[in-house]
Amino acid sequence: MVKKIFFIFIFFISIIFSSFASNNINIIAKVNGKIITNFDIDKEGNYLRALNPNLLGLDEKKIFNLSKNSLINEIIKKAELSKYVNLKDDNEENDIMINQYLKDLYIKLNLMDEKDLEKLLISKNTYSVKEVKEKLKVEILWNQLIYARYGNLVKIDRDKMLKKVEKLKNEKYKEYFLKEIVFKKKKDQDLNTLIKEIKSSISEIGFDNTANIYSISESAKFGGKIGWISENQLTGAVSNELKKINKFEITNIIPLANNKLILKIEDIREASTTLNKDKELQKMIKYETNKQLNQYSRIYFDKTKVNFLIDEK
Repeated sequence: MVKKIFFIFIFFISIIFSSFASNNINIIAKVNGKIITNFDIDKEGNYLRALNPNLLGLDEKKIFNLSKNSLINEIIKKAELSKYVNLKDDNEENDIMINQYLKDLYIKLNLMDEKDLEKLLISKNTYSVKEVKEKLKVEILWNQLIYARYGNLVKIDRDKMLKKVEKLKNEKYKEYFLKEIVFKKKKDQDLNTLIKEIKSSISEIGFDNTANIYSISESAKFGGKIGWISENQLTGAVSNELKKINKFEITNIIPLANNKLILKIEDIREASTTLNKDKELQKMIKYETNKQLNQYSRIYFDKTKVNFLIDEK
């Protein structure tokens, strides 16, 4: 009986491995034993291209590495989150946030609704809408975890911001449409060499694709896109750097906590309005809060990643 069971076990194992071989499925990486295959990477790459058509200009090797890193990061986040929440639990508030994100995505991709998104995803041979919602859920829960851990450490100087608002009352001011690359050198990297590499990449394949590859910000998946930002919301250091450049140009390297920042101006417009002080103040607070939380998110992720065994083939 034992021999029979053993034979059946071996038989099924052989079927699994022969199936892998016949479909040319290869193990690319393991994260604490969790397998990432070339099939997973193809699916992720197709998803990233669907979200950001600019990625179509990247060569296959760069897409491959971008997709692999994206999946590794997701596995790490899910494992860390599972210590605190049940990822399978539904939450009405999170569902609202997911649906709002999807609505923004429809606009970005010129789609009408969820059915259009489903058609797009099928045509790109990638995830279903349900799977996309699960991926978004991970990011939302991660942001909630970061806020729970670091929200009380966010420092907002309301008085300073109020003074800024008062100065701008009923005056003309600039708004910038910005893209970013936030980067950090690894222990064995030379910073100047990395900076040259990033600048060379911007010249060769453009800012968006370089952000996809090098940026550690959440905006990387969207080519570093931040969107329209009022000059009132910017720090003095960032504002000064932006004043030195014109539309379509990039800034010098800007220190950002433990990281470095490069910004690109996609567009500039003059804004003039009867300023709503409370509304403007809240915009400033939101921008500064998100900026600080993003920094804490990167720090926490780096600390978490150290505890994972990552085996890349």
